[in-house]
Amino acid sequence: MKRMLVLSLALVCALGVSACATIYPALGQLHENEALQASPHYRDGAFQNEIASPPRPGGFGFILALIRGRFEPRDRPSPSAPLPSIKTNLAALPLEQDIVVWLGHSSYFVQVGGKRLLIDPVFSNYAAPVPGMVRAFDGTSPYTMDDLPQIDVVLITHDHYDHLDYATMKGLESKTRLVIAGLGNGAHLRHWGYAEAKIREMNWHSSVDIAPGLRVHVLPAQHYSGRFMKRNQSLWASYALETPQRRLYFSGDTGFGPHFADIAKRFPAFDFVALDAGQYNERWADIHMTPEEAARAAEMLNTRTLLSGHAGRFSLARHAWDEPFERAVAASEGKRYRLLTPRIGEPVRLDDPQQSFTHWWKGIM
Repeated sequence: MKRMLVLSLALVCALGVSACATIYPALGQLHENEALQASPHYRDGAFQNEIASPPRPGGFGFILALIRGRFEPRDRPSPSAPLPSIKTNLAALPLEQDIVVWLGHSSYFVQVGGKRLLIDPVFSNYAAPVPGMVRAFDGTSPYTMDDLPQIDVVLITHDHYDHLDYATMKGLESKTRLVIAGLGNGAHLRHWGYAEAKIREMNWHSSVDIAPGLRVHVLPAQHYSGRFMKRNQSLWASYALETPQRRLYFSGDTGFGPHFADIAKRFPAFDFVALDAGQYNERWADIHMTPEEAARAAEMLNTRTLLSGHAGRFSLARHAWDEPFERAVAASEGKRYRLLTPRIGEPVRLDDPQQSFTHWWKGIM
């Protein structure tokens, strides 16, 4: 049944990108802004990584790749029991406290500088064009839209389904003051009903003050973009958040590359970094990091703490669901930074260097 649903969607989409986006808005929309082509990162009809990557399939090839990936042999792709999580009252967290709450995979609730931010929020129980594909692990969806307070800023690293979720963004529209994303991503948001005043599309190496003393820096990543249509028509990014007291970094999806050394030159140290380290295989070596590469990047960024992300809610790669956590622990032994291993929903208090976390995945097969 699921395979037939996916094949039917693929057939409809093959009839025309514009018609398909109208029929099924979750696919998003391509930008029509020729001014974006003036970006130094837009060449030969697409946005480009600083280090060249091989092309990824789009259109019908993308759907076929999704189907093929679902049927490849996999080692314990999902846990055998619901994962433990904590449902924190996010609205009750004191705004004067700087806090990061991991919401699973690459989604984060952040309080810093007296403001509330969401990064790559996905509150749906799946991360794919249609329900039923790439399902969230049991126990990893304790939050709904009703649990969220008003959000000052949503940061989107790129437009893949496990980072930019249609249902979530529709639900957030009335609760969100501003969405910041890379160039070209505004087309999705406008297609989904966001007013122009709520959208800020930005280039790499640009910054914006979202409140006195709180600056968002839009920085490079080594990845790609596209939900079904032509690839790399919107820019992927990572983000640094900076206040006079604190500096945080969220990598989004990225391979290991020279951008980390460049970021380290610009920012002498970080208090907290969340890095892509949970969905990796040999075919994705240029666009995702292994836990060992994330540990190396964390050292380069001179961070005080590391949260190893992109794991714990969805399974996209062929390795066991808990392997990224085990490898992150091993890779972090003896390092200058402290590895953070919170459960989904468990607040990380950035001003508490003594806060401890369990290896909560132990004993779950």
